[in-house]
Order: sequence, then C-alpha cells, then structure tokens
Amino acid sequence: MATVTLTTDEFDEVARSADIVLIDFWAAWCGPCRRFAPVFEESSDKHGDIVFAKVDTEAEPALSERFGIASIPTLMAIREGVIVYAEPGALPAPMLESVIEQVRALDMADVRARMNS
Repeated sequence: MATVTLTTDEFDEVARSADIVLIDFWAAWCGPCRRFAPVFEESSDKHGDIVFAKVDTEAEPALSERFGIASIPTLMAIREGVIVYAEPGALPAPMLESVIEQVRALDMADVRARMNS
C-alpha cells in the first residue's frame, strides 16, 4: 500500500479510518527524513492493513503545532483513534517493524482504562 499525504482538513478522518495509522512528520529539506522515507515506504508495502501517512511539516504547520512536533522526522502511531506512540528520529527498518509489532500487541481496553484513570 502506498503512503497517503495528510493535510489538516483530512487528518482526523484518516486517523479514525483504520485500526492502525502510522504517520511520518517530515520536510523536504531534512536529511534524516529523506533517509527514513524509503524505510517507511517499504514497510507500507508489507503491512496492507495499516494506513501509512505522511505530513509535510512545511506545508501543514498547523498539524505540527497541534501535536507539538519539534523535531523531524517524527513517527506517530495511532491505534483505534488513540495516539499510542510519537517519537522523533529516523528509525532503521528493524526498529520500525518492532514499533509496528508493539502497536499491534497493545491491549486497547487496558490503554483506554489507563487513560480514564
């Protein structure tokens, strides 16, 4: 599955559209972002059930501000509409796969219970 480009207007809809959504906050001038892009794209080909999305922080500064993105690339994982991971840094492929496995393994009932306590 190819990655999708997210804008402010469609962010919330896409974030709720799938069980898992991975978002790469990036910019064209960012060297680590350019190195992470093929890793992210390759992973999207392996995981057809996950929405892989990209937010260009230069084109969508409101989204960067909304989520407090201070360093790019930043990878965000949303599971069932809840942000469960958001960390800056260009991950190598094995680490990205590990993040995906951990997000898949989350007990979302427990996550929601912890959020509400």
